[in-house]
Amino acid sequence: MLPIVLLSVFGIALLFLGFLKSKTVLLPATLLFLVVTLAANFLDWNKTYLYFNDMLRTNNLSMVFTAIVLGSAFLVVALSGSFAENDEAQPAEYYGLILFSLVGAIMMISFENLIMLFVGVEILSVAMYILTGSDKRNLRSNEAALKYFLMGAFATGIMLFGMALLYGATGSFTIAGIGSYAANPQMGLSLLLYVGLLMLLIGLLFKVSAAPFHFWTPDVYDGAPTIFTAFMSTVVKTAGFAALFRLLSVSFTGVFSFWWTILAIITAITLVLANVTAVYQNSFKRMMAYSSISHAGYLLIGLAALGAQTKQAIVFYSLAYSVATISAFGVLLLVAQQRSTQTITSEGVINENFDSFNGLARQNPFLGFAMTVSMLSLAGIPLTAGFWGKFYMFSTAVERGQIWLLIVAVLMSAVGIYYYFRVIIAMYFRDGATEPIRVTPVYQYVLLAATILTLGLGIAPGLLQGLF
Repeated sequence: MLPIVLLSVFGIALLFLGFLKSKTVLLPATLLFLVVTLAANFLDWNKTYLYFNDMLRTNNLSMVFTAIVLGSAFLVVALSGSFAENDEAQPAEYYGLILFSLVGAIMMISFENLIMLFVGVEILSVAMYILTGSDKRNLRSNEAALKYFLMGAFATGIMLFGMALLYGATGSFTIAGIGSYAANPQMGLSLLLYVGLLMLLIGLLFKVSAAPFHFWTPDVYDGAPTIFTAFMSTVVKTAGFAALFRLLSVSFTGVFSFWWTILAIITAITLVLANVTAVYQNSFKRMMAYSSISHAGYLLIGLAALGAQTKQAIVFYSLAYSVATISAFGVLLLVAQQRSTQTITSEGVINENFDSFNGLARQNPFLGFAMTVSMLSLAGIPLTAGFWGKFYMFSTAVERGQIWLLIVAVLMSAVGIYYYFRVIIAMYFRDGATEPIRVTPVYQYVLLAATILTLGLGIAPGLLQGLF
């Protein structure tokens, strides 16, 4: 509850700070606000509270997920220093929207009532629609925002209709009330329950970019400013899967036999479509978009095989994926900014293809190493956090006996190695521009922290066990 209040107050404060003539105070103020909120998040550790007429619940699990989204937001915001140098940028509004979107993300993580889930989804989504189209002079950004808004509106409508059907079937909006009804299938469950569950899943699966509800993702990720793409691909996905886990594990374990097969099929389709399509991409951002879709598929394995290990697996995977993704987009930001004079396309936008990384490891070994660790983690190579994330997910499938799904996931992981290694090959084995790429201290700290965390969790994955 305290993080929600703090983020709301801090977001309003940032809007007032935007009236100052100098923009330099906005970035450190936002980082300070995020640190204060992150510290306040753990004040109630090992305690459980209900707020707003039992509509929100805070416990250790919700605090861990909240810490992941706040930490991801801190790293992303720390990489946004270029806003102060851009006369057309409106950093006060950008940072304010980021903080407000985090309010929605925390509501999705902590909801105890479907109404609060809907409010959280809308707060997060509206902020993302605006940030996606924030580059107003870029037609791709405008197109991405329009697509995201229109498709997101339809998905939200479907999700809301599903909530209404669930209420009609159970007479309750609380996840515990729905769970009590679904836990007695021998009494004959209403058809509205099954239809409502499917429609609610469609809305949430759209938010996490699962196939076949993923078609918006490549265009939106590609058209949005890179800094907001990094935020979208980490914070939104973590909040979405936290909501899905909470919903399925509390409300619908009683009808597990109904929905696990549907979710497993969606998982397989997501993994195959995302990984195969990513192979053909020439744009790094579009590749990362399909990478995000594929990682949604790996996270869905844990939900389709819902069991005792699922909670730990989703938390670990969300953290490993978020850190590696932010590191990759951080390197892309530097490369795109400092090579912009040589990489403008015929459309007048910065080239973000794989060849923009040519020779990067020789020009700046630190950036090359940070990107290499990021790509290895996303590919699931041992001694990185990504390896253990996939291992935990695959273990949940083995626990449930879903061997066919495990085989699909392993094969698609092998496909993923190909397109992740394209970046590594470009950095180390191809000739590129000779001018050095400068890395500011803030970028160094962020990329170093992300790299250390990725390797640290890869070497000692048990660091997070037993926290919740």
